Amino acid sequence: MKRIDTDILIVGTGAAGLFAALHADPDKKVLMITKVAKDKSDSYLAQGGICVLKDESDYDSFFEDTMKAGHYENRRESVDIMIRSSKETINELIGYGVEFTKKGDHFDYTREGCHSKPRILYHEDITGKEITSKLLAEVLTRKNITILENMPMVDILERENVCYGVLAKKDGEYYTIRANYTIWATGGIGGLFCNSTNYPHLRADAVAIAIRHGVQLEHPEYIQFHPTTLYSKKHGRSFLISESIRGEGAKLYGADGKRFANEILPRDLLTKEILKQMKKDHKPFVWLDMTVLGKETIVTHFPHIYQHCLNEGYDCTKEWIPVVPGQHYYMGGVYVDKNSKTSMERLYAAGETSCNGVHGKNRLASNSLLESLVFAKRAMQDIKTQKAVQSSCDLDDLAKETIEKLPKDYVETYKNIVLNEIKKRKENQ
Repeated sequence: MKRIDTDILIVGTGAAGLFAALHADPDKKVLMITKVAKDKSDSYLAQGGICVLKDESDYDSFFEDTMKAGHYENRRESVDIMIRSSKETINELIGYGVEFTKKGDHFDYTREGCHSKPRILYHEDITGKEITSKLLAEVLTRKNITILENMPMVDILERENVCYGVLAKKDGEYYTIRANYTIWATGGIGGLFCNSTNYPHLRADAVAIAIRHGVQLEHPEYIQFHPTTLYSKKHGRSFLISESIRGEGAKLYGADGKRFANEILPRDLLTKEILKQMKKDHKPFVWLDMTVLGKETIVTHFPHIYQHCLNEGYDCTKEWIPVVPGQHYYMGGVYVDKNSKTSMERLYAAGETSCNGVHGKNRLASNSLLESLVFAKRAMQDIKTQKAVQSSCDLDDLAKETIEKLPKDYVETYKNIVLNEIKKRKENQ
């Protein structure tokens, strides 16, 4: 068993993990580990954009739109923090080289479902890739940050509700990673579902580990389905058809060629309407008409969606495309406070892994990137305020104990732990 010592450990290399790393003190050693390649996070897949408070006059509307989409189960303080931090976050991104689409000299704000006003900045239809790739490029310039790929977290090293780091694995060999502070930024739970827009390797490992070690969860049963993914008979990750398309005016139709729903309903409500129509039609999909947007808008604003549809045999500038709901986002997860601290000492969580209450029961479109960045930064800011710590246990003994308690097939066990917890919570609602 090999050992690595670091000041701060970040598990995950998506937008949340990268943004947190960039806010660490330069004299602190930061280690980032990821289950696969460093650019295989769901952050890269985000299409629509990132919300921002354009001016103070939009605050009440932005706040209400977020609360309404979340069925008013949101933590009001967290929503306020996110909105108030949005301009500063956007300016930081621009400083890292992120380019948002402009009209002339001004940003081009778009609107998505359940937003009462255009307040979303975007880069074509690959906003997530634009943001995350620029953050990664910046991280790679920092001498105090190291990234180790293909090194999944297997468990945490914990005793008496204190996290001393994690047990990881690489090339079949266990690694003990000791850290003064650990941040979980491990992404969502799409790998638990047959039809999901997420990468299949994202299987809620952190949530399962949290359950095993008594770390508090919040609403693990709150799972969002995106109403429109491209229907395909092929296996693998479902391709998302951005909400921006419906926000710009695309229409939904049943098998009878008639509209059946308001296309900019909140995602959970629209998903229910689509499933109802599919059942009525006895079809595994409904139709989305993008042609009403015009070829120029489709090709310039949504070039990657346009090309993917072509690759699947559909010219969305001339014909309707089949769409079906798919698991998309996790509103619940590991409970964190406003500074992204979990219920375990020296353990933080950010991004889709965590639940800080911003999204409530249903996430408002394009709040995910913003929320992830804002609260990832707060995690690192809080770590900076903590006093120096010293390990008070024998890490080698703790690592051996952890391995001994590890389930033989921990991957399948973790999957079942999470699914059972979700089922239990739903039954108790």
